[in-house]
Amino acid sequence: MTGSFSSPDPERRALVDDCVHCGFCLPTCPTYDLWGEEMDSPRGRIQLMKGGLEGEPLTSTVVGHMDACLGCMACVSACPSGVRYGPLINDTRAQIEREHPRALGERLLRTAIFTVFPHPRRLRALRGPLALYQRLRLGALLRRTGISERLPSRLRTAESLAPPITRAPRLGHRVPARGRRRATVGLITGCVQSAFFPDVNAATARVLAAEGCDVVIPPKQGCCGALSEHSGREEEAIAFARNLLDTFEDARVDHVVINSAGCGSTLKDYPRLLRHHPQHAAKAERFAGQVRDIAELLAELGPVATRHPLPVTAAYHDACHLSHGQGIRAQPRALLRDIPGLDLREINRSELCCGSAGIYNLLQPDAARELGDRKAAHVSETGARLLITANPGCSMHIRAALERRGDHVAAAHTVQVLDASIRGAPPTTLLT
Repeated sequence: MTGSFSSPDPERRALVDDCVHCGFCLPTCPTYDLWGEEMDSPRGRIQLMKGGLEGEPLTSTVVGHMDACLGCMACVSACPSGVRYGPLINDTRAQIEREHPRALGERLLRTAIFTVFPHPRRLRALRGPLALYQRLRLGALLRRTGISERLPSRLRTAESLAPPITRAPRLGHRVPARGRRRATVGLITGCVQSAFFPDVNAATARVLAAEGCDVVIPPKQGCCGALSEHSGREEEAIAFARNLLDTFEDARVDHVVINSAGCGSTLKDYPRLLRHHPQHAAKAERFAGQVRDIAELLAELGPVATRHPLPVTAAYHDACHLSHGQGIRAQPRALLRDIPGLDLREINRSELCCGSAGIYNLLQPDAARELGDRKAAHVSETGARLLITANPGCSMHIRAALERRGDHVAAAHTVQVLDASIRGAPPTTLLT
């Protein structure tokens, strides 16, 4: 049996040794908060990684502790020593996928997820069946009869996460700037975002155009590789990344805009992901330097479009890979507070992950559900009628948790709120 890392890597050992086991990460770690187990904390997992580097075997127990990590990066924000936990957990998960034989059921589940989720066309093919399911109110029937509570936890979670399917707006390949052009930006449309939240992409294009940007939308975009990389499927992630780089190579844009927090974190990490691929390493460096989250770019440009009043009480949820992964916290709040009439409220313990974490809620449904219920309770405490966040997974997961509580709190992306204000739309467009 091999150790947790089958080959020596001085860089990895240096990253492990950066941890001084001070414990500042403990209060911010969702799984430590849930269970109080040292090996389910960042410093505990780093200790397991150190053991692997020293030849300790990759046992099922070690794998379980690594699988239980949400990869939320809250520990990175809290760490006074600057430990780069992200590369460590990603490398460890890649080693697990290479070396650890998973049980048949687990392999089948992961195969099913990655056969569908990173493929926009396959996701879009699900829109029709999901729309019919919702139109017939079959979900409500399952809950009313008690059948949903008897479903396996993973299937119950998948059923609860389905977002409302509405008519998808059409986006062309280019949206011209309104008024003086200030920049040309490329828009990444994403997988889940393009399939289930196409209105977020449409709002992103409208807001950028209103702020003086020509928006280029390259056709036939594929997955950025975020889900694959965060799950240890390194070669798959690299293939997706290379394809996306090639797609945007001739776009001739000043910036590349992303409106999904988890994807943005991975896009900015392309230089590390592709460091051993000479044909794409230089492209990755250039590309990562162009990538901006939509809130990040709008803050850099500064507003020119008029904001109209939007009288609504809203709570802002920090998506982990935006706040911890990219350090973007102030920009979305500043943009939202510039909207007249918007009452923006903070969520208690906002640094703790909601439990979505990519596909974590499908792989670890019980832990994800408990974290989601905690987050929903904190959202309810704010008295907000609208939940604002910057990640599709967070939106679906917290919405499902709020519904379990019987709370009706609408959900919207930051850019949808800005779009409504710029267009002068009434609050009801966001609260339905």
